Amino acid sequence: MEKARRSLSALGLPDRDLGELPDSDKRFPDGAQYRVEIPSVEGPGPFQAVLEEAERYEIRVHRISQGSGMMLLTDAEIRRMVSLGHERGVEVCLFVGPRGGWDIGIQATSAAGGGAAAVLRGADQLAYGLEDVIRGCELGVRSVLVADIGQLWIIGRLRRSGDLPPDLEIKASISMPTANPAAARVLEDLGVTTINLPIDLTLAQMAAIRSAVDVPLDVYVESSDDFGGVVRYYEIPALVRVAAPVHLKFTVRNAPPLYPSGAHLAELAVATARERVRRAAIGLSVLRRHYPEAAAAGS
Repeated sequence: MEKARRSLSALGLPDRDLGELPDSDKRFPDGAQYRVEIPSVEGPGPFQAVLEEAERYEIRVHRISQGSGMMLLTDAEIRRMVSLGHERGVEVCLFVGPRGGWDIGIQATSAAGGGAAAVLRGADQLAYGLEDVIRGCELGVRSVLVADIGQLWIIGRLRRSGDLPPDLEIKASISMPTANPAAARVLEDLGVTTINLPIDLTLAQMAAIRSAVDVPLDVYVESSDDFGGVVRYYEIPALVRVAAPVHLKFTVRNAPPLYPSGAHLAELAVATARERVRRAAIGLSVLRRHYPEAAAAGS
């Protein structure tokens, strides 16, 4: 095992999970250790509900993300979400629409094929996915959620060449599990600016990933049932200390799936958006009690 561990160290990676849970001295540009993200905000209605509940609970939401994909939002809906984000200082991160699980392929629906659900199948789907990003950018979107490694490579290169906005944020989806430091380094090298971690990593595993990359890590405090339904509120102080800069993400267990969303699920999308903010308020109260010195955005 020593030779393998030396090889990892020589590549600039941790050679083990960091069970001592070292403090991370990395920060967001404003010096913050953590920000709050509300996921599965599927349109302007749920976004407005998030803003109302954040005001009610007196918490700051820094980012909302969406899962159904830009292709299922109208131009007017995208513009409204972008406008709300600008007005309230909230990053609006929209998913690329096409993906293998919504295509004609059958592997993604098989017992062993879940890993294929988020990929783009073939060159046509790469083009469709890129068109989704181009359209979104033209409508003012500056943060996209991506789950296919080939598409990440393309978007990163087009951003560097100036064919996509230089300030475009690229968020790696939880549907493309980044479960070890080497995988995280690959994504960072491709130009990803924030990485969703699998919902079930230990604190030691997160600490190892944090030591390998500088980009923010996105961590579910509570996840939906279809992703395993973890609930780790009392770990929030340690998550912030070890994984900073980190986006704390809050969704809800025991809720029906929303994807792909639309008017037929409008009431559910709004109700669950409100409850996610309530969950965030609960989580932040734990953080204030047990790690009051943690630096929030803007503090």
